[in-house]
Amino acid sequence: MKNINKTVLSGVQPTGGLHIGNYLGAIKNFVSMQTEYECFFCVVDLHAITVKQDPKLLKNNTYEVVATYLASGIDPVKSVIFNQSNVSSHSELAWIFNCITRMGWLNRMTQFKDKAGKDKENASSGLFIYPNLMAADILLYKATHVPVGDDQKQHLELTRDIAQKFNREYECDGFFPIPEPIIDKNISRIMSLKNGELKMSKSDPSDYSRISLIDSADQIEKKIKKAKTADTTMPDNNEDVSKLLEVNNLLNIFSGFSGIEKVELIEKYKGQNFSNFKNNLTEVIIEHIKPISKEIEKLMGDKSYLNQIISSGAEKASEKANVTIKEVYDIIGLVRNEA
Repeated sequence: MKNINKTVLSGVQPTGGLHIGNYLGAIKNFVSMQTEYECFFCVVDLHAITVKQDPKLLKNNTYEVVATYLASGIDPVKSVIFNQSNVSSHSELAWIFNCITRMGWLNRMTQFKDKAGKDKENASSGLFIYPNLMAADILLYKATHVPVGDDQKQHLELTRDIAQKFNREYECDGFFPIPEPIIDKNISRIMSLKNGELKMSKSDPSDYSRISLIDSADQIEKKIKKAKTADTTMPDNNEDVSKLLEVNNLLNIFSGFSGIEKVELIEKYKGQNFSNFKNNLTEVIIEHIKPISKEIEKLMGDKSYLNQIISSGAEKASEKANVTIKEVYDIIGLVRNEA
């Protein structure tokens, strides 16, 4: 049963080519949250433009994320699906948080350093203050819980710091909740099929490093066949498996799609070469991905329906967001035009 006192906010960037890492690490988990939490799932298009985007691709990718949400089982009746940019309160609250957040806090954000690289002087200011917008996304809906991966833990900590500073500075104790992370210990970070040290990424130049949610059965089979394993047979224990990064990754993928514990899979395939394991893994992935990819294709052919979902979601999100931003204006002394 859904608890109205527990709210979840999460989002996916519309940067194209959603893959099984996005599905197992986030979207699959979103589906299961719908019965327990009040859920807001957005397409974080404002985050996407912190780096240069092709406008036509950005628009198409936005539709694709919405289609993927729906095809994966997110119910627009149970959850709110919307585009971040369609709710102006996100930008309003982000600016207020720009004035709350200390430069030293942002300077500690490792993700900016990773994304900006050596040429950080040419990085957009949006990329630098990106965590403030993420905090606004979360706190605008007074989210109590946020599903996070390893790469977002630091940003959630900053969100908690911002909430505490706002509550303290404006003497409004408890106004913003201090959101708790949801870390599913059964979900492992999905890595590249070519290099177990790198996260599976749509920006990897090799298409064989990832399996897209819209890949055909033939493409999935080819990619798993070419996936790196090891010059050995399957070990008989988890400790030895963990030393073989690519093998460990494939086992995590198998476990994520099948629901079978990794130790059980190791027991089943121990001492065997990897051909039978890969064949079975391919079957499991295709079984789960095929209906999703077919539904994505169908939905992408019906933009009017996707626009209805986006419009309806923005209306529902705005209803809650407008209440919060009105309260924030009042707390900090800004006069809001109510006309």
